[in-house]
Amino acid sequence: MAIDRRREAAGGGPGRQPPPAEENGSLPPGDAAASAPLGGRAGPSGGGGEIQPLPAPHPAAGGQHPGCSSAAAAAPSLLLLDYDGSVLPFLGGLGGGYQKTLVLLTWIPALFIGFSQFSDSFLLDQPNFWCRGAGKGAELAGVTATGRWDSGDVANWTSPPTTPFSTASWGAAGNLSNSSGADGGDTPPLPSPPDKGDNASNCDCHAWDYGIRTGLVQNVVSKWDLVCDNAWKVHIAKFSLLVGLIFGYLITGCIADWVGRRPVLLFSIIFILIFGLTVALSVNVTMFSTLRFFEGFCLAGIILTLYALRIELCPPGKRFMITMVASFVAMAGQFLMPGLAALCRDWQVLQALIICPFLLMLLYWSIFPESLRWLMATQQFESAKKLILHFTQKNCMNPESDIKGVMAELEKELSRRPKKVCIVKVVGTRNLWKNIVVLCVNSLTGYGIHHCFARSMMGHEVKVPLLENFYADYYTVASIALASCLAMCVVVRFLGRRGGLLLFMILTALASLLQLGLLNLIGKYSQHPDSGMSDSVKDKFSITFSIVGMFASHAVGSLSVFFCAEITPTVIRCGGLGLVLASAGFGMLTAPIIDLHNQKGYFLHHIIFACCTLICIICILLLPESRNQSLPENISNGEHYTRQPLLPHKKGEQPLLLTNAELKDYSGLHDAATAGDGLPENATANGMKSM
Repeated sequence: MAIDRRREAAGGGPGRQPPPAEENGSLPPGDAAASAPLGGRAGPSGGGGEIQPLPAPHPAAGGQHPGCSSAAAAAPSLLLLDYDGSVLPFLGGLGGGYQKTLVLLTWIPALFIGFSQFSDSFLLDQPNFWCRGAGKGAELAGVTATGRWDSGDVANWTSPPTTPFSTASWGAAGNLSNSSGADGGDTPPLPSPPDKGDNASNCDCHAWDYGIRTGLVQNVVSKWDLVCDNAWKVHIAKFSLLVGLIFGYLITGCIADWVGRRPVLLFSIIFILIFGLTVALSVNVTMFSTLRFFEGFCLAGIILTLYALRIELCPPGKRFMITMVASFVAMAGQFLMPGLAALCRDWQVLQALIICPFLLMLLYWSIFPESLRWLMATQQFESAKKLILHFTQKNCMNPESDIKGVMAELEKELSRRPKKVCIVKVVGTRNLWKNIVVLCVNSLTGYGIHHCFARSMMGHEVKVPLLENFYADYYTVASIALASCLAMCVVVRFLGRRGGLLLFMILTALASLLQLGLLNLIGKYSQHPDSGMSDSVKDKFSITFSIVGMFASHAVGSLSVFFCAEITPTVIRCGGLGLVLASAGFGMLTAPIIDLHNQKGYFLHHIIFACCTLICIICILLLPESRNQSLPENISNGEHYTRQPLLPHKKGEQPLLLTNAELKDYSGLHDAATAGDGLPENATANGMKSM
C-alpha cells in the first residue's frame, strides 16, 4: 500500500530525506508539546503496522523510548512546559497567600502610574492670558485669542487615552464660532479674536497675566510664557513624553525578555526617580522637554513589566479580572489628580509629589521575585528550583505534596543551558507574527481615533454649558472611560476576548462613519427652512456619536493590549507587549502633531482612522480565542495557537481547519499521491481515517 511504502522509505529507503518535523535527529524545542511525535517506523520488510504514538512522559519513568532519545535531549520535559497545568497548581494557583501578595504589589503602583499619565492636563494646560496691567477685564472682554488648540492629556498606557481636551483652547465663550465643522465634515474653525489689533497688541506685550483653571497658581506655560510665538513649545513638551514612552516600550520590552522582568522594573524605578525629580528643577522648557522624554522612557518600563508580571502570576480564569482591577486603580489616580493639583498649587511641587511615591517601589528589590513562568520558559531551571522552594516556604507548603512530580522532573533538567529568545524571532513564524500585527493595528486605531471623538465632543462646549467647566470636562471623559471598563468586564465574560474586541470595534466604526457621513447630510438638510432640522439637532447627534465612539475606542485599545499579552509566548511576551503599546503611542502621537500644525489635516485624520476600523473588523476574525486557555510558553506553542471558528461547530459537523496531527498525515498522503499510488480505502480527503 502507498502509506506502507511511505513508511518504509521514511525508515531507511534509499534517496529519502528525514521528515521535515525532524532535523538532525532532534525536534525543535517545544514542538513535542504541540504535536504527538511518531513512536516508531515500519521495518525494512515493509510490514503494514500502524504508526504508534509515544507514551506520554511520566516523571517516574526510568528510561525513554530509544526512538526519541535525541528529541528529549533537545526539548525539556512536557511536564515543565505545561506551567498552567502542572507548576501553577503545585504552587496552589492564586490561592497561595504569597501569590496574592505579589498581585497586590502589582496593583499599588498603578495609582502612581495614573498620576504620571494624567499630569499633562495640569502641567501643560494652556490658560487664558492677557497683558499685564490690562486687568482681568481684558480676559472677560475676549482678549485671550491665541489661535491654539489643546491636544489633551497623555492617555492611560494600560488602557486607551481618556483625558479631556482643554476647554481653554477654544478661547472665550463669546468668541467661538457656532459652527461644528468637525462633525459636519469640515475642519473646525479656530477661535477668532475680537479684532486683529487686540490680538496683535496682546502678543506684543512683554509680560502677561494668566488665568489657570486647573487649581494651580503656576504651571509650565505661565512659568516660561509659552504663548503666542512660543505656544508651539507646549506641543513639543507633550510630544517628547509620548516619544519617550514609545521608545521605552520597544527597548525595555526586548531587554525584559532577555535579562528578566525584575531587573528592568527595578532599574526603571531608579531612573524615573532621578529624571522625574529633575523635571521639577528644570530651568527652561528645553530642559523640561528633554527630561520628560527620559521620564516617559522609564515610565514605559514600569508599565510594561508590571503588566507582564501580573499576567504571568495568574491562572487562566483570573487573568482578565486581575488586569481590570489594575486599570480601575489607575483610573482612581485620574479621578484624584484634580484634588492633588489643588493641594499642591505649584507645578514643581505637583511634579515632585507625583514622582516621590515611586520611592516605595525600591523595596521591590527585596520582596518581589523574578517571574517563575519566564524562568521555566527560558529553561533557567536552577533559578526556577530556588524560586519554587521560596514559594513553598512562603505558602507554608510541604514540597512532598508534589503529586505530579514537578520537583523530581526539575532535578533532571538542572544541567540545561538557558535558552532566551528575542522578539525578532517572530518574523520567521507563520501565525504568531500575523496575530501581533493585527493587534498592533487594532491598538493604533483605537488610541488614534479616540482623539477624534474627544476633540469632536469638546467642539460643542459652548452649546453644552456643562462642558464649559474644566472639571466637568475632565470628569466627563473619565466617567466615559470608567463605564467602558465596566462594560468590558461584562462583554468579555460572555463573548470572550475576540468576540468582545469585535463588538467594540464595530461600535467604533459605526460611531465614526455616522459622525462623518450622517451629520454632513443632516447639516445640508438643516439649511432648508422646511426641513424641520436645526443645528441643535445636529449637535446632539454629534455629541451622542462622540460619547459612543470614546466609549468603544477605549475598550478596543485596552482589550488589544490584554489580548496581545495572552497570545504572545512567555519567552517574548514583553517584546510583543512593547510592539502593541508602541503602536498605541503612535496613534496618540497624531494628536500633538495635528495641534502643532494648527489643526490642519484633522478631517483627513478622522477619515483615515475610520477606514482602519473597517479593516480591523475583518482582521479580528483571524485571531484565536484565548479565554480559559493556558498561556503559550515558547514560540512553537504560540505558533500553534491558531484561531477557532467564531461560532461553535454543530454536532457532527466536519471542521474546515485541520489539527496539527492531521496536517502531518495530509502531507504524507500528498507525498504518496505524487508517487502515483491510490489512497487506501479507509482514508478520507483531509487525511483522517473514517470511522
